[in-house]
Order: sequence, then structure tokens, then C-alpha cells
Amino acid sequence: MAPAQQDVTMREESVQPLIKIRDLKSEYSSENGIDCFDNNNIVIKKRPSDDIFSDKDFDLSQYEAMEFTPRIRWPDLIVQLALHSLSIYGLYLVLTFEVKFFTILFVLATVYTSGFGITAGVHRLWSHRAYRATLPLRIVLAILFTITGQRDIYTWALDHRVHHKYSETVADPHDVRRGFWFAHVGWLVLSPHPAVENRRAALKLTSTDLMADPVVRIQKLLFIPLFGLLNIIVPTAVPWYCWQETLLNSLILSFVTRFTITLNIAYCVNSFAHLWGNKPYDKFITPVENAVVSLAALGEGWHNYHHVFPWDYRTSELGRINISTNFIDAFAKIGWAYDLKAASTSMIINRVKKTGDGTFGETEEPEPSPAEHKHL
Repeated sequence: MAPAQQDVTMREESVQPLIKIRDLKSEYSSENGIDCFDNNNIVIKKRPSDDIFSDKDFDLSQYEAMEFTPRIRWPDLIVQLALHSLSIYGLYLVLTFEVKFFTILFVLATVYTSGFGITAGVHRLWSHRAYRATLPLRIVLAILFTITGQRDIYTWALDHRVHHKYSETVADPHDVRRGFWFAHVGWLVLSPHPAVENRRAALKLTSTDLMADPVVRIQKLLFIPLFGLLNIIVPTAVPWYCWQETLLNSLILSFVTRFTITLNIAYCVNSFAHLWGNKPYDKFITPVENAVVSLAALGEGWHNYHHVFPWDYRTSELGRINISTNFIDAFAKIGWAYDLKAASTSMIINRVKKTGDGTFGETEEPEPSPAEHKHL
């Protein structure tokens, strides 16, 4: 049994695979005598009206039929080319033993440690609300995410919600139907489709929960100086100061190469994990189960499962390679992570029988007994 299963809320009711974003400040106002936030986390105490989920003012078919030619965003393209070119030089320095061994270890450790800020932080906590976290853990996750340099929490989470709600449509920011390279990195260097811009604006109105968290607000407000400090200055200074790595080598390896590796690991979830793998839970969607991506991305490669059960904090079944789930479980043991949401075995099996591609194997770890979890 996973370490934190006693804190897991197992869901039995049918849940749609798309995110439903709610205007919690209007639906759960203190004026109605209902508490909206507990420790700056959302507390849902009644079912909101389905009207808020309506897309009646958004005609996706019109956008799908629209002729659209994206423009190259040259500043973004130049940055990407510079990062990848310098990273190739950084790998050359490693292969020719021009950098100290401790620098290489530091880069690898930073890549994987900061990755929890993406997986356990901006993805599972802030984008999907798959669990709740105390203020100290949210601060830790915000710092780790800032080290990755992948924009501010609010912007990342908002785009991810758009991706799930409109996956594989023109409103999907990194629509994989436009090809591997577009899903991998092209969407960052090309102007977005008008449908994406429309949905970004719409979901801002129903994603007020993000800015209700002071950690998200502060990180967004101070993102530029925090990026400079946590993603450039500190990683560069540590090898230079602690074991006398040359300043240039430290800058190339510990900032540029590390930053580029982190970016590409995240990119792989949008590209590889939407193209190559099996679909044991839903064969009618493009996300797949990709063990290699999951190993690199700390558990985020089990993407077919995740798109079927996006609110499950594990993003996979128990027993699979999922280091981020272990990370959350560890903090659940000390009370910093709580109200963990997870799909029950019966829900998973029912979905597999209904829409799976036939590649589903036996469950690797049994569902916790009723005494070990709370039912929703």
C-alpha cells in the first residue's frame, strides 16, 4: 500500500475526463455562508451550476474551419535556438571532460529536484487540484518550479487547463494533430491559433482559484527577478564557488544546458506521450502510456491514464514508475499534503472495459481497503 493512502479520497462516481474549471469566488462566496478557501486551498462544499461549464458562446466548429497561418515569434525562436546551440556545446564540454565531475552531478540533481515543482506543483496541485498542500509545501514547490524557468505558475496552469478542456482541437495550445514538432516546441515559437487565445481569455474568468493563492500571486509578480536569481545566478554560482568550476563552464552547464534539458523533458510529455504508446484506458484519445517519458519526467508519461482521470494525484495506477507520486506521499505522511484524490479500482476497471484498447494488465497494487481511506 502506498504510504499516504490513509489520506486518499477514492472516487466512485463517473467523472468526465475533461477539466471543469469553476468560478469559485462567485459560486462559493462568503456572503452565502460558505467557506471558499482553507489554508488558501479550494474547499468545494456544494455542486456548482453546470451553466458555468457551458461553451454556448464558443463555436469550436467555426474555429476548426478557419484558415489560419501562424506567424513566427522571432524573439522566442532565437531564444530556443540559442539555448539548444549552447547546450550542444555544453554536452561537448562534458564528453571532453572539460568540466568537473561534481558539476555534472549538480546539474543532474538540479534537473530532477526542480522537476517536482512541475509535476507535484504546477501540474498536479495548481492545475488539477488533485490534492491540497500547506503553505510551506506550496512555497517549496513554487521555488522548485521557478528554478525550472517555465514561466509563472498562473500562466502555465491556465494553459494546461485549456489543453485538457480542449485537447486535440484547434483550441489546444499544443495540438498534437499539427505534428510532433509543433507539439514539442513549435507552439512556443509560433503565434497561437485564435481559438487558443479565445479560450485562454475565457478560462481566466473561471480560474480565479489560482490567483486566490498568495504563493501564485507573489511568484507571478516577482517572476522576472526570481527567474534571474533561482534559474541563473544561484545554479551558476554553486559550482563556481563550492568546487572552483570555471565561471563560463558553470554558466553553460548549470544554467543553459540544465535549463534546456528541463524544457525538453517537459516538451516530451506534450509530444512523445501523445503519439507513441498504448491506450489501456481510452483508445479514442491521443494521449498514451509511455514508460520512457515517465522515467524522465518523474511519472508524467502515463498520459492515457492522466487524461482519463486528470484529477487523480497519482497520474497513474499504483505500482508504476511515478516518483512524483512518492514525493507527494512522503509529504502526506507529515501532513503537508492532504485530501489526495484517486480513482478507485472499480472505476478504473469499468473505464478499461468500456474504452480501453485491450492492453490493460492486472492491477499492480490493490485498492486500499475502506478502513484506509475516505469515500467521497
